[in-house]
Amino acid sequence: MQAPPLPRFLIPRLPFFYGWVVLGCICLAGFARQGPAVAVLSIFVVPMTEAFGWSRTEMSGAVSLGGVLAAIISPVIGPFVDRRGARLVLCLAVAGTGIACMALSLIQSLLLFYLLFCFARMIWAGPFDLGLYSALNNWFVARRGIAASFATLAQMSGLVGLPLIAQFAISGADWRAGWIAVGATVLLVGFVPCWLLLVRRPEDVGLQPDRLADGKAPPLVEPRWSRAQAMRTPAFWLLSLYTVLLFPVQAGVSLHNAPHLIERGLSPVAAASVIAFVAMVSGVASFGIGFLPRRWPVRYLMAVCAVCMAFGSYGLIFISGVETAMAAAGLFGIGIGGVMLLLPVAWADYFGRESYGAIRGVALSLQVTAQAVGPLASGMLRDWSGTYTDSLLLFGTLASLAVIAALVARRPRSLAL
Repeated sequence: MQAPPLPRFLIPRLPFFYGWVVLGCICLAGFARQGPAVAVLSIFVVPMTEAFGWSRTEMSGAVSLGGVLAAIISPVIGPFVDRRGARLVLCLAVAGTGIACMALSLIQSLLLFYLLFCFARMIWAGPFDLGLYSALNNWFVARRGIAASFATLAQMSGLVGLPLIAQFAISGADWRAGWIAVGATVLLVGFVPCWLLLVRRPEDVGLQPDRLADGKAPPLVEPRWSRAQAMRTPAFWLLSLYTVLLFPVQAGVSLHNAPHLIERGLSPVAAASVIAFVAMVSGVASFGIGFLPRRWPVRYLMAVCAVCMAFGSYGLIFISGVETAMAAAGLFGIGIGGVMLLLPVAWADYFGRESYGAIRGVALSLQVTAQAVGPLASGMLRDWSGTYTDSLLLFGTLASLAVIAALVARRPRSLAL
């Protein structure tokens, strides 16, 4: 497939591997991705429920429905990304997310909120994930962990920056200004680099993953599994089980973190600061994990991350101030950062990059369906009991079970017949 004009002009003239340019585009798109993230929506829960009289369950439902829609479209988008590359998918994802977030400033009803936020959340959970990590895994193999650490750090930076941008806009005006600020940031950061500079695969421009075409290193040997072959292995279903257990925890805690902290006596600004701290810790953790030796089994690292999320969930029950909130939420953030980095790496390491989009598309449909359950369950339990204690106990238990799934998810040894 022919690359865009600007990369074809730049590649012969650059003194370094063009994959680092692709990684830069991935990082900017990853930052922009976080416009409809649950950590951002968490900032809007209190002002919007007070303005319209909605319940927490009603707001949580938009996150869940958007995840269900992503589960439907992800298996279709995955093979398309394998064939055509991530450029078109990511450009449309950035544009759709930015416009939808800005349009949320105009809503007057719950129905319109659902239409816009579900659309943005569907893009966040499906096309963004497949586009970002398909591009990354196509360009990096030996240094996949390092590249993924930069990409994950950029996404966590979005989780630091965008909630603070939203909170400052809300503090200076109102929640409508907050959505305008978020949407404008998404468009400014993410669209142009992806449109001008992304290339599907290094082979499209005469390169190889990780290096220039004339590099002296021996060719890299990768697994090459089709989607049908991968789905016949225990590893596929164990990685999926790990995902299904952890992502309700990630989404459920993240969305309701700010209202939980406020109910425990923190101010809205302090709650936003804790959320930003979680994202910062997540970014630092993911960045550091990416530099660990590649010979270390990824399943052990995933188990450690699940332990952190379990203890973080339990710890949030007992917070009494900013310090204890930072400690519990920070531990939870370490787990999130590791999971966000390690899962895409694990899927690519176990099954290769040739059919990554198709394989990941099926797994992603399970992931976002599970992710949709967490916020809804947390909102319902809070509306029923009046606190978030029951939901945090549930999430801690799910994360504990994910530890076992990770430990038994061994890499497949040979192709399924």
